[in-house]
Amino acid sequence: MSRSRATGPLLSVHCQVRSGWVPGTTALRRWAAAALGARAARSEIALAIVGSARSRALNHRYRGKDRPTNVLSFPAAPGTAVPDAGNGMLALGDIVICPQVLRREARAQGKRERDHWMHLFVHGVLHLVGHDHERDDEARRMERLEVRVLRGLGVADPYRSPEP
Repeated sequence: MSRSRATGPLLSVHCQVRSGWVPGTTALRRWAAAALGARAARSEIALAIVGSARSRALNHRYRGKDRPTNVLSFPAAPGTAVPDAGNGMLALGDIVICPQVLRREARAQGKRERDHWMHLFVHGVLHLVGHDHERDDEARRMERLEVRVLRGLGVADPYRSPEP
């Protein structure tokens, strides 16, 4: 486990996989801070980096889909942050990312792995603070926000096909 707070939110990272590239906590904190804005300094996020089997089990249990997925988000409480006991931080919730699925998607979509990591992590953070994409209007709003955050981090619109 790694707990870090130099800049941005307090971030706990639990890496359960041994292969493939995983961003460092400094990058993850910067990406989360870009998504959270002013609330970043008082926010806490837990990130679990898991293999395909664990991702599949969680996706099946919580979403009823029997396949591994790229990212899952578990807000601390529906649409709200919960004060953490004693340290004044707001525990936003947990994000679970499966690098195997992420890598496969990045290759298939012609994206840089780092950019896809950034997109999925930002996507997960936005879910923790109440954004969703169940309805078309919610999806458009969330996508616009993701694009704006990623543009600020130097990443092209992930919803547009990369140019050949």
